[in-house]
Amino acid sequence: MTKHFKGRREDFRLVTGQGKYTSDWDFPNQTHAHFLRADRAHARVVSVDASAALAMPGVLAVLTGEDTKAAGFKTAPQLVHYPGKGGSKIRVPHREVLAETRVRFIGQEVALVVAETAAIAQEAAEAIVVEYEDLPALVEAEDALAPGAILLYDDVPGNLAFEYEYGDEQKTNEAFASAAHVVSVTVDMPRIAGAPMEPKACSATYDAATETYDVYAPTQGMSMMVHSLSGGASVPPEKVRVHALDVGGGFGVRSEGYTEYCSIMLAAKKVGRPVKWVGSRAETLVSDHHGRGAKMTGELALDKDGNFLGIRHRWTVNMGAYLSSAGALINTIAPAIHSVNIYTIPTVHGLHRLALGNVTPATAYRGAARPNVSYLVERLVDVAADKLGMDRVDIRRRNLITKEAFPYKNPFGAVYDSGDPVGLIDEVAQFADWKGFEARRKEAASRGKLRGISCCVFVEPAGGGGAPKEEVVIKFGATGEATLYTVAGPSGQGHETAFPEVVAEVLGVEAETLTLRAGDPDGPHLIGDGTIGSRSLMSHGSALYFTAQEIVRKGKELASKALEAAEQDIEFEKGRYRVRGTDLSITIAEIARRYQTPEGNALDTKGEAPQGRAFPSGAHVCEVEIDPETGVIEIPVYVAVDDCGRVINHTLVEGQMHGGIMQGLGEVISEECVYDRDGQLLTGSFMDYAMPRADAIGDIRLYDHPVPTPNNPLGAKGAGEAGTTGSVPTIANAVMDALRPRGIKRLDMPYTPVKIWRAIEAAGAK
Repeated sequence: MTKHFKGRREDFRLVTGQGKYTSDWDFPNQTHAHFLRADRAHARVVSVDASAALAMPGVLAVLTGEDTKAAGFKTAPQLVHYPGKGGSKIRVPHREVLAETRVRFIGQEVALVVAETAAIAQEAAEAIVVEYEDLPALVEAEDALAPGAILLYDDVPGNLAFEYEYGDEQKTNEAFASAAHVVSVTVDMPRIAGAPMEPKACSATYDAATETYDVYAPTQGMSMMVHSLSGGASVPPEKVRVHALDVGGGFGVRSEGYTEYCSIMLAAKKVGRPVKWVGSRAETLVSDHHGRGAKMTGELALDKDGNFLGIRHRWTVNMGAYLSSAGALINTIAPAIHSVNIYTIPTVHGLHRLALGNVTPATAYRGAARPNVSYLVERLVDVAADKLGMDRVDIRRRNLITKEAFPYKNPFGAVYDSGDPVGLIDEVAQFADWKGFEARRKEAASRGKLRGISCCVFVEPAGGGGAPKEEVVIKFGATGEATLYTVAGPSGQGHETAFPEVVAEVLGVEAETLTLRAGDPDGPHLIGDGTIGSRSLMSHGSALYFTAQEIVRKGKELASKALEAAEQDIEFEKGRYRVRGTDLSITIAEIARRYQTPEGNALDTKGEAPQGRAFPSGAHVCEVEIDPETGVIEIPVYVAVDDCGRVINHTLVEGQMHGGIMQGLGEVISEECVYDRDGQLLTGSFMDYAMPRADAIGDIRLYDHPVPTPNNPLGAKGAGEAGTTGSVPTIANAVMDALRPRGIKRLDMPYTPVKIWRAIEAAGAK
C-alpha cells in the first residue's frame, strides 16, 4: 500500500476561498432569476396571473407552464430499461418543468421571474397570483397505494409506478417451510435530504448564432448532466455545454439536471442575456431530490444450528411526485444485486413496490439503497442471534462467505469478485475488544447509562455505469508537463490528487507535473459516466492507467530514435528510457519537449477502460451509551475494518470513510424529512432538520484489510459509500442492543433523544 500524508493538492485552493462554485460565475450583462414554488402538496392550477409582476420596474420576463410546454420540454430520461414483475413496464409520469395543470409536491416550480437583480426577481415572484383547487395529499406510500386513493396521474393506475420481483419464490418458500427457525423484522428507512454544502444553483447563457447553451451548475458528471438537460429541454446534446469547476458536495443528488436548470436555459434564450439563479438553503431542502424513504420487511430462515437457509425482502418505497432518473433503479435492481449481503444464503425472493406520492421526488443518496439492504439483513441477523441465544459475531462468522469461495455467485446471479469476510470480522472483533464489552456495559450501568454494542458486516456493488466505456485523454505541453482529461470531476473525493498519482506511478514522474481537467466542455469529446457509485478510481483511474501505459510504449519508439538504438534495446524505469548496458538515456519529459508541435505532442494519447465492477466489503463495530433520563446518545468508539481493494492514497480513503460514517450516523440519530398530513415539509431549514455534528463520535478507528480485485488493473474496489453502508446498520443495532434490556425490540430511526426517552418511559410503564 502506498501511503500519502501530505493531504490533497486541492485543499489550499478550497480552504483559502479560491474555489470556484456555481454562484461564483458571473457574466457581463447578466440577469437574475427567482422561482415561485407551490405552497401546497396537491392541487389543480386554475390560473396564474403574472401581470403585477411584469409591471414592476426591472422585471424582464415571467415564465409559466405555458412557456415550457410551448418550448416542447419533455420528461427527463429514465435509467430503468428492464421489466418488472410479470414482465410489466415502468410507468413514468410526465414531469412538467413549470407546473401547467397540477402541482404535486410542496416546492414544485410554478413560475420563474427574470429581473435585473435577485431582489427584484424575488419581490416580483411574490406578486404573482396563483389560483389553486386543492386536492387530497398522499404523503405515505401506503395511502397512495390504497384502493380508491386519488390518482396523481391518470396514466399510473393505483399510483404504482413500478413493481419489481427477483429471486426464486418457490425455492425460497421451500427453504422457509423446512426451517427450524424464522425471524422477521419491519424497519423504516427515513426520508432524508442530501443537504450538500453548495445549495442548488444554475446560470445559463444562450448563443443564438449557434443555438448553443452554456450551463453552469453543480454536477457529478458532465455527460450525465448533458443527457438529462438535453432530454428535458428537447435540445440536441451537442448544443448543451455544461461547466462545473468545484462542486460543494454531490452524494447522488447532483447526478442529473433539475427542472429548474431547464427553465433557466429557456429564460436565457427568451431574454437574450445570461440568467443566474442561486437557490436558498430552504429551496435546496424542499426541492433537491431526497434519499431513502423505504419501509421494508425482511424474513430470515435458519436451521437448528443457526445456518441461514433463505431470505425474503418486501419493500414499499415512496418515490415522490415523479420519478427521478435514478430513483427507480436504485430501489430495485441495485439492492437486489447484494440482497443476501455477504452471507452464503442459498435462496432469496424479493418484491419491491414503488409508489408515487405528494412529496419531493427521491433519488440516489450516498450508498444508493445499499445501506437499506445492509440495515435490513443485519437487523434480521441480530434478531436471529437473540432468538437462538448465539453470540452475534459467531452467528455471522458461521454464515460468511469464505475467502476461498471467491469469486462467489450469489442467488441473484451477481458475482462477488474477491474478499475475506471472515478475516474482516475476526479483525474488527479483536480491534474493538468484543469479548471485553460486558465489563464496559457493567461500568456504564454503574453510572446509570445504557451501553450497547453491535458488529455488522456488509458487501456492496461498486462501479459499473451506463456508458459502454470510460475514455480519457492525456496531453503534454511544451515544458513536458501533462494535462489529464476525464469526463467527471470531484465533489470532495480528491480527484486532483489521486488521478495524477495513478499516472505518475506509471510514467515515473512527479505527480505535481500532472494536472487534472475534468468535465471540460472545451476539452476533448469523451465517452463515460459520472462520479457516482464509488466508481471513480475503478473507471477513470483504470482508463488513465491504461493510457499512461500506452504513452510509455509510444515513448519507447521515440526514445529509440532519439538515442539511435534499436527499440528492443530500450528499457524504461522511473521516467527514464535507457539503452540497455550503456549510460545513454533520455527522460519521458525530455521526449515530450522534443516532440512538441503546434498541432500537439507525439505523446498525446486517448485511452479507455471498460466499465468495471467490484464488491467492496467491511466489518464495523460501534458502541453507544444512552442516558435513560434524557434519551441522549453518545458514541465513545467506532471501529471499522474495510476491504476497498488496493488503496492508492490512504489519506483520501480515510477521509471518504470518515465522511460516509458521519452521514450514516446522521441518518440513524437525527436526520429525517418530516411532512404533516397535508404534505407540508416541517423540516425545511437547519433549525428543524438536524445534521450530524463533528463531535458526535468520540473515537473513530479505521483499519485496512485489502484484497485487490482482479477486475481492474489498479486492484481498487471503491470506498466512497462504504462508510455509510456499514455505519447505518452498525449504529442502529448498537442503539437497539443498549435498549434491549429495557424490553424495547422495535424502534424506527432516527433515534432522537425524545423518541428514545419516550420508548424507555413506555417500556417502564408496562
